[in-house]
Amino acid sequence: MPSPLLEVANVAFRYGDRRALDGVSFSVDEGELFGLLGPNGGGKTTLFRLVATLLPLQDGSIRLGGVDLARQPDDVRRLIGVTFQSPSLDGKLTIRENLVHQGQLYGLFGPALAERVGACAQAVGVADRLSDRAETLSGGLKRRVEIAKSLLHAPRVLVLDEPTTGLDPGVRNDLWEFLFALRRDHNVTILVTTHLMDEAEHCDRLAILDRGRIVALGTPAGLRSEIGGECLTIRTSQPAALAARLTDHFHVEPRVLDDALRIEHAQALNLLRDIAAAFGDEIAALSISKPTLEDVFLARTGRRFVDSDV
Repeated sequence: MPSPLLEVANVAFRYGDRRALDGVSFSVDEGELFGLLGPNGGGKTTLFRLVATLLPLQDGSIRLGGVDLARQPDDVRRLIGVTFQSPSLDGKLTIRENLVHQGQLYGLFGPALAERVGACAQAVGVADRLSDRAETLSGGLKRRVEIAKSLLHAPRVLVLDEPTTGLDPGVRNDLWEFLFALRRDHNVTILVTTHLMDEAEHCDRLAILDRGRIVALGTPAGLRSEIGGECLTIRTSQPAALAARLTDHFHVEPRVLDDALRIEHAQALNLLRDIAAAFGDEIAALSISKPTLEDVFLARTGRRFVDSDV
């Protein structure tokens, strides 16, 4: 059985007294699209910076293609392509000029550089726009050119930090279709950070991070299946009091979330009917839904998936 392409083992990191990562471990196989999902403050950006060699390792280990990141960071940099959340194009330069300057940073010149610029432009679908200034491109095309920059040195792993930030929903979907094609047609392994649940659903596997720890790891479908039923949401003016009565009456364990209760149950529709009949005068609204990654986060942490600076 082949070894994973990326191995992260017991990684911990502190900013002063604040622990940003606490014993994080996971692996990514070659050709996999792996996601790091978490609220702001969960630790995913710190982990991105460590994998991208932007921060020094403090504890634990990271190996990429068998290369130890702490001991051979330059070798790791040759194996990864990095696309940052913040824009990195020079708007006054053409697409070709942006790509050429990036390639020269990796020691590419002459015919070899020209070949890589053409190949990467073709891969991201901008081969016919090489003479256009970057400032004239749409947000989606700019992001594609940034990805092309990170592919010039033919990396084994493409690492992207919140790649759809600032893009409208239609462009976001187009960018994900592009990433699928990039993996399929060029066998690029992709590691992506996101705080968007719908984007995490696109990943082959994902790690859900919260407060510096991995709280769930697996395929999106596999994680959702662990909920063990459908999810019933009850809105009420006295959630704590109603939760106690539901526990006594139906032997369930509602979670109190602001003005709502959340119950996971294998027979949620029947339970909804029975709760409405028994406590209808205390209920403002009832709804039922299939489990989502939000429910996975809630089940593992007891809290909603919200942005946090913790």
